[in-house]
Amino acid sequence: MKRVSSSTPLVSLSAVSLDLETTGLDVKEARIVQIGALRLRQDKLVPGSELEKIIDPQVTIPAASTKIHGISNADTRMAPDIAAAWHELTAYLGTSVMIGHTIAYDLTVLENEAARHNLPWQRPRSLCVRLLAQHAVPELADPTLDKLASWFAIDIERRHTALSDAQTAALIFLKLVPLLAAKGIKTLAEAERAILGNAISIREGTNAGWVAPVVNPSDLALSAGIKAFDTFAYRHTIADIMSGTPVIAKRDISLQAAIGIMAEKSISSLLINDSGNPGELVSEYAIITERDVLRQIAKSGPAALKQKAGNFASSPILSIRQKAFVYRALSRMRRLKIRHLAVVDDKRHLTGVLSARDLLKARSDPAIALDDEINNAANAADLAAAWATLPEVVYSLVEERLDAHTITRIVSEEIRSMTERAAILAEMDMAQGGWGKPPCNYAVMVLGSGGRGESLLKPDQDNAIIFETGEPGGKEDQWFAELGARFAAILDAAGIPYCDGGIMAKNANWRGSLKTWQERVTGWIDKPSPEALLNVDILFDQIAVHGHRTLSAELFEYCYENGSQSTAFCKTLSLGLNSLSSPFGFLGKIKSQNNRLDLKLHGLFPIVTCARALAIRHNMAEHSTRERLHALSQLDKGDIGLVKRLIGHHSLFLSLMLGEQESEIRSGRKPSNFIDLSKQDRAVMEELKKALSDVQMIPSLLQDMMFQ
Repeated sequence: MKRVSSSTPLVSLSAVSLDLETTGLDVKEARIVQIGALRLRQDKLVPGSELEKIIDPQVTIPAASTKIHGISNADTRMAPDIAAAWHELTAYLGTSVMIGHTIAYDLTVLENEAARHNLPWQRPRSLCVRLLAQHAVPELADPTLDKLASWFAIDIERRHTALSDAQTAALIFLKLVPLLAAKGIKTLAEAERAILGNAISIREGTNAGWVAPVVNPSDLALSAGIKAFDTFAYRHTIADIMSGTPVIAKRDISLQAAIGIMAEKSISSLLINDSGNPGELVSEYAIITERDVLRQIAKSGPAALKQKAGNFASSPILSIRQKAFVYRALSRMRRLKIRHLAVVDDKRHLTGVLSARDLLKARSDPAIALDDEINNAANAADLAAAWATLPEVVYSLVEERLDAHTITRIVSEEIRSMTERAAILAEMDMAQGGWGKPPCNYAVMVLGSGGRGESLLKPDQDNAIIFETGEPGGKEDQWFAELGARFAAILDAAGIPYCDGGIMAKNANWRGSLKTWQERVTGWIDKPSPEALLNVDILFDQIAVHGHRTLSAELFEYCYENGSQSTAFCKTLSLGLNSLSSPFGFLGKIKSQNNRLDLKLHGLFPIVTCARALAIRHNMAEHSTRERLHALSQLDKGDIGLVKRLIGHHSLFLSLMLGEQESEIRSGRKPSNFIDLSKQDRAVMEELKKALSDVQMIPSLLQDMMFQ
């Protein structure tokens, strides 16, 4: 079970619903007489997880209380006291989030019992069903447990028994989750912040002597569960550590000859195909390993050595992209219990093999907080749970001072993986729903910052589909429209919301055949309207994440080659930067609103736009801003010193925004493009001023490098 963090979505929350029956309502005097609890995971109760115990309060139970919950002094005479039951209870709770109706009362009673008996107690994170209901169904005045159960048509079998009330609260919570999501309350921290915003109810509880119903998420360390963080697996890609050129043999080679090659080359696996050549699509290869050889010899003896190696080879080969980070390979091998992965380029051509031996370079057992669960997700809730681990990892990487370009590449890798898995799940759903297989080869593309590898913690969906053949509105287009709609819905439910601008494959303008896309791009270049320029900003950053990736690569090259040939088009791309708004005010001081500066507007946007426009002009088909600026720095044009400084400034802006967004997510606020200037020390402010001053020189740089 994944550790719960502030960014854990409610839809994928694993929690404990708890209720206590007591000797009275005065928390100073109340003693526990019954405990009821059960677990819920994602959208259902966990069968067989119930905990129900009668407790001897060691005081007389008032008749008025017995009348409510039905537990008498005689019922508790042979029961354990709370001290005897405490270990079982706290072990059951563990680090789970505690859910209940008017949970502040139960938390206070538990805290007082712990103090009374000198028992260990660490307050869990918690959610109050009653207070959440005030946000989800505000029309329901005074949402008591009975009113909420009636509202949601939930039968309470044994009212005022702890387990039954705990179960009712859990079922109500599950009903509230989609209603809260519709109001923008999707994560644990957002729910906590919403509850804390109910000042009247909080004050009423305080006056009754209750503890707060939730902890303040701003007071919690986002990365508290990550210890001994090792950044090696986040700083290096597969290409950095994999073996060299893969060794390939023909499929009809004998097993004995295959063993000879592995021994000669000191390798633990051998790839085979019909031609014996490297560089083909990974789907053309099979793999045979040392273990495969041993199994066949053990089974058939020396006779096995004369048989063809292809008879024992495994296919299709599991693979990973050479640009993926090492943490992804480590997690994938552990999850699948394998020792080898084929390595492929962006077009799915074989480039190498990664073995467990290669991963020894990754310091044998680094702290891998991100894992491969995205690729194992069965539904949107699973994806949401996997996605929720990202902010705390980003926090730790920022604390370790990892370069911001690398961190945003990691975030982008996760977005790409989320989009790929959502597309796979959508395709599976369509097959089960009678839509059949895809009508032709296709690729799903991630656009914008995700395509550039520069994603921050404020994602939305920017995606498109390219397919081999078919006209707009035709049968192929209709099939892919359904696919786009389905995987967009999955991503939205998993925590990557719909794009406000509609840049998603479910919309007709963002899907089409290769021919259709080329015609669109030609139209944008020939007649560059404002709308066309917005499309260029998104599409010219695209990268394929699923399917027949050569379609995407061909389109990417087409965009840059044709764009570079139109001087008017390239000039138009840079017009928006000719009137940059200055972030500086009187005497060169940075202007801000309440000490907050929109760093995307004043910093990131100008650099990204400049780098893209100049990369198109000089036909530099690079994806990331850093790669584009580096390529531009090799030209004998313009102020090369400024170009090189912009690389560092871009990293600074990304780092500052990542840090701010982490803080916002941890405290239950929506991540923004603003940074709080009051949080920055003097050295950072001086660096920021220099960077923003250089950004103001971008229009001149564009003029110099665009037409020289």
